[in-house]
Amino acid sequence: MADLAPSLPAQTARTGTLARLLVAGTVALLFAGGGFLLHVEQQGQVIALLAAFVAVFALAEKVPAGRRIAALCRAHPGTVNLTAALSILAIAAVLREEHYTLLMMATVALFATAAAGLTLQMAFAGVPNFAGAAFFAVGAYVAALLGNTGIPHLLVLVIAGLAAAVLGLVLLLPVLRTRGHYAALVTIAFGLLLRAFLEVNDVLGGPQGMKVKSFSLFGLDFSRMTEIGPYDVSFYLPYALASCALFALAFFLVRRLETSFVGVALDAVRSDEVAASVFGLSIARWKATAFLLGNAMIGVAGALYGMMNGFVNPNSANFGDSLIMLSILVLGGLGNLWGAVVAAVVILVIPEKLQAIQEFRLVIFALLVIAILRFRPSGLMPRAVRDFSALVKGGSR
Repeated sequence: MADLAPSLPAQTARTGTLARLLVAGTVALLFAGGGFLLHVEQQGQVIALLAAFVAVFALAEKVPAGRRIAALCRAHPGTVNLTAALSILAIAAVLREEHYTLLMMATVALFATAAAGLTLQMAFAGVPNFAGAAFFAVGAYVAALLGNTGIPHLLVLVIAGLAAAVLGLVLLLPVLRTRGHYAALVTIAFGLLLRAFLEVNDVLGGPQGMKVKSFSLFGLDFSRMTEIGPYDVSFYLPYALASCALFALAFFLVRRLETSFVGVALDAVRSDEVAASVFGLSIARWKATAFLLGNAMIGVAGALYGMMNGFVNPNSANFGDSLIMLSILVLGGLGNLWGAVVAAVVILVIPEKLQAIQEFRLVIFALLVIAILRFRPSGLMPRAVRDFSALVKGGSR
């Protein structure tokens, strides 16, 4: 027995290493499938990939081995995040010359970043925001106005986020004084009013919109980048990498907030405002914090999106785009940022990949969404319930 004791730590270490390797392999395989989905054009291959992903999610829910792998992924978030980052770099390197694929990759990352802002507002604090596209457009218009002023474009992104947050102050008073669907109606009205204002404002280009200068970093114009060393690349490659980096930053910030006392306070405010106020939490202050931070993230994502597309018009603030952002949030699973990435692929990429089916593509897409909501009503990757047992045990010592 004495000889066996020293081997236990080594065995535990080997088990942990094997678990991390299994998690890394699973995540890498999923991202490889996602990258192939972005690249493939043949309808049969697209449908086969969709069927494979549906099978994977079904197995993760029903089969013990699938549940075990899912539990390991939740237990090793650092391995998941590192593997995801490396997989994204590998996909970008392999598909470096594919214009449309990299454009879709950047679009998914930017909408996922906007979903991260909505996660702070709706999933954590319980503040409804049905005007996500409006704040997205605000960021793009700020980029259009400041892009040619000589201000560094990194600073332009920051200013765009601050502008979206400041404009959100206009909504704070009515949002904080209303609840439920009444607060949602206030944000819907704001989005409609902002679009009407943009359409009649000639200074902002009216219904024709404005040109947006392409993003430039340290003197390097992204739209003019066509090669890196000996390799020819798409000018969308730097935008795809910058968009993924922006999502990584938003992911890090939201996760840090979620695991800190701020996340606990926001969860308490969302769960029961009366109980939270009894324990000394300021309902208005925490809701305002979540609302402003969320709008700032959406504004930054909108600014980079406008620079990538090269123009912005009032249609960028339409209610339909706000519903797309909300659909990403709900379909992915409220509070789960990786779920938002998966949902963004489902909502943004799949309809484009089914173009050859023409009128039937929307029917297939609608059936897919209905099936997800029917069999996974909490979303594709629902957020894990916060465990307060550790806090209780720590406080009782």
